[in-house]
Amino acid sequence: MRIPAHSVCTAIRDDIVAGVYERGSRLTEELLARRYGVSRVPVREALRTLEAEGFVVTRRHAGACVAEPTEQEAADLLEMRMLLEPLGAARAAQRRTEAHLKVLRGLVRLGQERARRGNSEDLRSLGGWFHETLAQACGSPALTSTLAQLRHKITWMYAVDAPADPVESWAEHGGIVDAVARGDGERARAITALHTERSTAAHRLRFPGGTDRPDRVRTSQHPVNTSALRL
Repeated sequence: MRIPAHSVCTAIRDDIVAGVYERGSRLTEELLARRYGVSRVPVREALRTLEAEGFVVTRRHAGACVAEPTEQEAADLLEMRMLLEPLGAARAAQRRTEAHLKVLRGLVRLGQERARRGNSEDLRSLGGWFHETLAQACGSPALTSTLAQLRHKITWMYAVDAPADPVESWAEHGGIVDAVARGDGERARAITALHTERSTAAHRLRFPGGTDRPDRVRTSQHPVNTSALRL
């Protein structure tokens, strides 16, 4: 069975985001191949992709290592998200399908229900699914991919405080969906811009000013999923 490089890439990226591999730590092909139960070929391809995405850097005499973004690079990601998420919402208002609307409305109903109950862990997951679906609804593979990369990197670099008023936050989600359903791109853009600006204030940098390179590697919680792969 040959494991596709994109499956290995997803697994390594998820583990970097989750902190399984610390910033600056080495990523040797042999170790990664053993960890994920694959050959070194898909690992090599995955590392090239992750380097292009900014999660991995190649250092002389060390090889592939987890990147160590600066505070400015981290701040730039939030600014990019504040520009691109409203654009994605405006595009979704023109290009969304009924299937997208059905999923978005279902997520808003669940989010509003959980917000009233105060279940913050459920809200975090639901919020992620909401914004992922909204990005998919924009009808632009390039923009969808860029927003996905931004979400991964922001999750890696920032811890996020729960919103002070989750009910209000999910009311904003509902307003975005209403605008998207009506095809009102400017309204969708405006509400999303406000929502993104408010959520940005809740982000706290995980590595303020740090440039250390610990060698410790945690136990992976994200093995490659091979159940759907053909023999």
